[in-house]
Amino acid sequence: MTPSKLISIILARWSLVLLVVVLTTLTALGVSLSMKPKYVAAASVLIDAKPDPISALIYPGLASPSYMNTQVDVIASDRVALRVVKDLKLTDNPDVRQQWMAATGGQGSMEQWLASGLRGNMEVKPSKESNVLMVTYKSPEPEAAAAFANAFVRAYVGTTLELRVDPARQYAGYFEQQSKAALEKLEAAKSKLSAYEREHGILATDERMDIESSRLSELSSQLVAVQSVTAESNSRQGAAARGSDTLPDVLANPVVSSLKGELSRSEARLQELSTRYGDAHPQVIEAKASVADLRAKMAAEIRRVTGAVGVTNTINRQRESEIRAALEAQRAKVMKLKEARDEAAGLIREVDSAQRGYDSIATRLTQTNLESQSTQSNISILTEATTPLRPASPRVGLNTALAFVAGLVLAIGMALLLEMRDRKIRDADDVMALLQIPMLGVLPAPNKRPNKALPAAERRLLGHATRGAA
Repeated sequence: MTPSKLISIILARWSLVLLVVVLTTLTALGVSLSMKPKYVAAASVLIDAKPDPISALIYPGLASPSYMNTQVDVIASDRVALRVVKDLKLTDNPDVRQQWMAATGGQGSMEQWLASGLRGNMEVKPSKESNVLMVTYKSPEPEAAAAFANAFVRAYVGTTLELRVDPARQYAGYFEQQSKAALEKLEAAKSKLSAYEREHGILATDERMDIESSRLSELSSQLVAVQSVTAESNSRQGAAARGSDTLPDVLANPVVSSLKGELSRSEARLQELSTRYGDAHPQVIEAKASVADLRAKMAAEIRRVTGAVGVTNTINRQRESEIRAALEAQRAKVMKLKEARDEAAGLIREVDSAQRGYDSIATRLTQTNLESQSTQSNISILTEATTPLRPASPRVGLNTALAFVAGLVLAIGMALLLEMRDRKIRDADDVMALLQIPMLGVLPAPNKRPNKALPAAERRLLGHATRGAA
């Protein structure tokens, strides 16, 4: 369909087109004027990306779209809406209660009904290039729109803080219990270590171990020295048993040496007297008696010296046995002390482990206590809503213009539909298209002079047709 034909159809049915356009426009205008005006107030909140001042941690995923979408869902949640109802004390308003009774008949929760209505009038839009959320509220009253918008952003800030503080309080209670258990475990480990130290007479240090080890080394050295002395005394006792005359102690004894000298002199004198006087001479007999007495004295002295060697050997052996027994006892004591020290070291490790566990839990408890008492969050109100001066809806001019355009489109559509159901010849092209015959000419409209602007061929055809008719 050509534009000229469309225009001809519209002109032919201009009354219908005008009627539809006027009715549509007037209807939209009437509806817009009859609608109750709606005011929209807007407030904005900023989600700060700075680290948490308590935990020094950056909020994870802050820059991701999912985080911002989560915050949008939080603002639009029942929890925030119920907090708005509570903060504004809407349940105490008689008019609001009357509306709830009329709408629900007193069935269900009034708070939930109010929260659902508030959520329907609230809208949240996140910024595409920043961490700002825009909260708008629509209400028939401008003051109410601003009040509810501000109430929503304040409730959102408070709810966000609660969502952060409530888990911290729960964790604080949990860590409080764990801290008490860890402290009891630490005290039990310390008590066990103290009791063990008292029972075994040891200290946590290595001082006593060093003393006992030094004593063991000293006894070992003494045993080696005594064993050497005992070996020597055994050798001397053996030599005494084989022949006391060659015993070094006998040879070195001054009494024995003196007696040997006197005996040698007495024997020499006896021999001289015997040679001179004979055996029966009184001097010889006296000399023999003196020699016998010296020999008896020397034998007695040798026996005394030899006996002293045996006594010394016995004493050395006894001392060796005593030192060996003391060494074995000291060695057993050191081994027992080492075992006790090793077990004490295990108890010390238990105490250290319990101390570290308690310190870790105490540190976490302190942090969670600080978090549970925090009054700051990473959400802050950027701008508060102000009372709107003009209603946001209805937009009378825009609605009327859109209705005019829609009515015009509808009128043209109706005209085309009627044209298709009742086809009429509107121009020369319709004659040829519908009748399938050649067109001889175009007659001018009644009471009008022939159109001089017609082509010459059409004027000739028109004249020929006129003469033929005559």
